[in-house]
Amino acid sequence: MTHTDTSVALPAYDRSRLTPGIVHIGLGNFHRAHQAVYLDDLFARGNDHDWAIIGAGVRAPDAAMRAALKAQDCLSTVIELDPSGKRARRVGSMIDYIPVEPDNATLIATMSRPEIRIVSLTVTEGGYFTDANGDFDPGAADILADAANPEAPATAFGAILAALSVRRSQGIQPFTVMSCDNLPGNGEVTRNAVVGLARLFDPELAGWVHANVAFPNGMVDRITPATGERERAMARDFGLDDPVPVTCEPFRQWVLEDNFPAGRPALEKVGVTFTPHVHLYETMKIRILNGGHAIIAYPSGLMDVELVHDAMAEPLVSRFLDRVEGEEILPIVPPVPDSDLKDYYRVIRERFSNPEVADTVRRLCLDGSGRQPKFIVPSIRDNLARGVLPRGLLLESALWCRYCAGESDSGAGIAPNDPRWEALTLRAKAARQDPAIWLGMTDIYGDLGQHPEVADAFAKALEALWAKGTRAVLEEYLA
Repeated sequence: MTHTDTSVALPAYDRSRLTPGIVHIGLGNFHRAHQAVYLDDLFARGNDHDWAIIGAGVRAPDAAMRAALKAQDCLSTVIELDPSGKRARRVGSMIDYIPVEPDNATLIATMSRPEIRIVSLTVTEGGYFTDANGDFDPGAADILADAANPEAPATAFGAILAALSVRRSQGIQPFTVMSCDNLPGNGEVTRNAVVGLARLFDPELAGWVHANVAFPNGMVDRITPATGERERAMARDFGLDDPVPVTCEPFRQWVLEDNFPAGRPALEKVGVTFTPHVHLYETMKIRILNGGHAIIAYPSGLMDVELVHDAMAEPLVSRFLDRVEGEEILPIVPPVPDSDLKDYYRVIRERFSNPEVADTVRRLCLDGSGRQPKFIVPSIRDNLARGVLPRGLLLESALWCRYCAGESDSGAGIAPNDPRWEALTLRAKAARQDPAIWLGMTDIYGDLGQHPEVADAFAKALEALWAKGTRAVLEEYLA
C-alpha cells in the first residue's frame, strides 16, 4: 500500500439539509470525480446547499450504477492517486438517483420541476449524434425514433426537450443545459442536438429553445481510469466495500462560460474558471495534452511499452515529447488568459508520469482516425503557415501509420484499436511501398499530401521506421 493514511474524508455538511438544483444525466466515473467533487467542496464551505444533484440515466446499463449508489445513500467513493499517498473521500453532493426508464417519464417530470435550474450531461463524446464532420446527424436511428415519439423519448436530448416543453407551457423559466463532456465547443454541440431534434417534429419549439435556452461551453479535465478489481481493492484498503469506487489523478480543471440565466452555484469559490475564452483553454488542452498523448503513444506501442508512466521513463520517448512540444506545439498555441503554456506543459508532464494512475499506452493509441484530425493535423498546418516544416509531428504521423500496420517492432501483434482498423491496416501495409497512400486519406489530412515537403518528410520517416525500427529513428531525430 502506498498510502499512509487509511482515514476517509466524509461530507463536511449536513446532507439532510441539501435540496436539488441540478439534474445530471450520465453518472460515470468522470462526473463523480469532477463536477460532483467541485460541488462537494462548495457545500463544505457552507455555500449553495440548494444546488444538490439528482442523478439520472437514459441507458439500460445505467440501472446497475443506480442500484449500487442507492444502496450507499448516493455517496461516491473518490480515491485520488497521488504518488505521495492515496487519499479517499466520500462525495455527498448527489442526493437521489431517479429510476432508469425506457420512456424517461420520471426524468422528464423531475427536470420539469421549477427548482431544477441546470441539467448537466456526461454522455461520452460519442453520445451527441454527430457525423464525421462533427455536425448533428438528424438521420441517426435514435433521433428519428424520438422525433416519431416525442412524448416518450429514449435519448437524453429527447427527454430534455420534453421537459423544456412542459416548462414553457407552464410559464416556468427554462433550465440551463450544461455539457461536461470532453469535446470542443460542447455547448454548441449540445444545442445542435437539442434544437436539431426539435426541428424534426416541432419547428416552433426548436425556435423557442434556440432563443431562450442557454448552452454554455466548458472545458473539463481529469484522468479517471475505468473501475475494475484493482480499484475495488483500493477501496477495501480504506475499509470501504464499494462496488463502484472512482479513482482519479489529483489534478482537475474546469473552465466555463458564465451563461446561466436561471442562476448557478458559486463554483468560482472552489477553483472553476469562468471566462468568455473557453475556446482558448480548449485549444491549449487539445494541442498540448491530447497532442502530447499521441506523441508518446505510438512510439511506445511500437516498442512494446504498456503503461504511460513507463513510457515517460523511457528517455527516447520523453525527449521526443519534449522536443516536439517545445519546437512545434507550444510556439503555435494562442495565448491563454492567466496561463503560462510552459507551466501548463510541465504539469502535463508530471501527470503523464504519475505511476499510481496506471494509464495504458493502448488507451492513448485508440481511435487515431478520430483523434489525429483534431489533435495533430491542425498543429502541422499551423507550423506550415509560419514557414516551419514540423518534422517531429510528421514523424508522429509516420509512427501512427507504422502502428496501424498491426505489429510492433518485435513482431508482436497489435490488436484492433480503431473503429476503422481493418481499412487502416490495409492502407498502412500498402504505404510501406508507397507512403503517399497514407497521406491520401483526405478526411484526415485534407490536402497535406499535395504539399511536396510534407510528403517527402513523411515518406522518409516512414521508410526509416520500417528499415531501422522506432528506437533508431528516435535516436536519429533527437541527435
